[in-house]
Amino acid sequence: MTDSQDAKLSRGALVALVVGSMVGAGIFTLPAAFGRTTGALGAFIAWGIAGLGMLMLAFVFQTLSRRRPDIDAGIYAYAKAGFGNYPGFAAAFGYWIACCLACLSCVVLIKATLGQFFDVFGDGSTPVAIASASLMLWGVHALVLRGVKQAAALNTIATVAKTVPIGIFVVVVIAGFKADMFALNFWGGDEASVASQVRDTMLVTVFVFVGIEGASVYSRYAKDRNDVGTATVLGFLGVLCLLMLVTILSYGVLLRPDLAALANPSMAGVMEAIVGPWGRVFVSVGLIVSVLGNYLSWTLLAAELLHSAAQNDTMPTLLARENANRVPHVALWMTTLAIQIFLVVTSFAESAFTLALKMTSSMVLVPYLLVAAYGFKLAVTGEAYAADGRGRKVDMVRGALATVYAAGMLYAGGLKFLLLSALLYAPGTVLYVLVRRERKARVFTGAERVVFGAICFAAMVALAALISGAIVI
Repeated sequence: MTDSQDAKLSRGALVALVVGSMVGAGIFTLPAAFGRTTGALGAFIAWGIAGLGMLMLAFVFQTLSRRRPDIDAGIYAYAKAGFGNYPGFAAAFGYWIACCLACLSCVVLIKATLGQFFDVFGDGSTPVAIASASLMLWGVHALVLRGVKQAAALNTIATVAKTVPIGIFVVVVIAGFKADMFALNFWGGDEASVASQVRDTMLVTVFVFVGIEGASVYSRYAKDRNDVGTATVLGFLGVLCLLMLVTILSYGVLLRPDLAALANPSMAGVMEAIVGPWGRVFVSVGLIVSVLGNYLSWTLLAAELLHSAAQNDTMPTLLARENANRVPHVALWMTTLAIQIFLVVTSFAESAFTLALKMTSSMVLVPYLLVAAYGFKLAVTGEAYAADGRGRKVDMVRGALATVYAAGMLYAGGLKFLLLSALLYAPGTVLYVLVRRERKARVFTGAERVVFGAICFAAMVALAALISGAIVI
């Protein structure tokens, strides 16, 4: 892709990238995901916390795009600028893995949806399901190899197409909403406290917001750098409204135990309860369109991130290579192979979609935490603020809230997923060693060596727990 003005992305295309990245597999599973853990009150609180935390993070991305316009592909570059080479690498690698896992969740959900209509797909783990999913992976791979601009245009079309069935779902559920049913579901109806219900729901909210940084990753393609922050906030607010409507309104259709028992995509089950069997088919078709577009978005983001990181001395230079269409083909091959490996692993998981969902959230929270902390640090030091004292104070508060939110979500996710994340970060550090040796530079500073040691220790604990059965995927 060239950097000429006609190849640049407009504000609308950037908003579509944000919306396309966030609206995908997650939104179609929300009724059952929330029904299993909380009632309507807990859902309100969870969305309130997630909405505020993610809005603060969106503001941090907006602020950094304005205060540091020299930094492209922000999700890892901000971490590197604020905290050094290894944290920058960890942010890049963690975000890339999160992109691959998000792609995996799309594939798993498509298989589960087809399995409701065609027995040959079963629960999504049959040989036919794995083989057909693999064909999809490599088909998208071939599409993206033809050019990022063309793929981004297709993503914009897919983003528009998938909002239609979701919008119709919201209208139908409003028409079928029963106030007495909602009242029965309000408190959750079990022994768990509302606080406990909210805590158990938080990783789900993180997953559906992953992609908020989509415009930031593509900042070097923006026609106007000011559009990056605007697209991030506009995309976030639109998606938040959709997510809340889909979740909260479903409590007025079915009792919580019935919501919890729905097979994925659970939105289809809610639709069927209102209008009959055709509703399940309608939502399922919409899901496939939506998730295919979402998969394309994540593939683009993953390859672009590796390519940009390689150009900025954070990943091996091999990943910076481009083909005749100016597509980072080596980064794309590495991304597709990683997704293929994860796809094979899911055949051994108890719940492939839940595993992909929670691991995506866990992996992306480390990059989010580092970005939020850098936004806070930038405001505290006053760098790039000059005489803008008021703006500095506002950004300091936003950065602090975003940092607390990201750290709190890591805690809410639990020890299991932190350990499994370490199991990916530890071997992934080989890439960092390679890039440092390419630059003939010292691999670790003293503090970085301590961090790497802690990651290796956590990875060994995770491996031992997997072998002993203490952790089950």
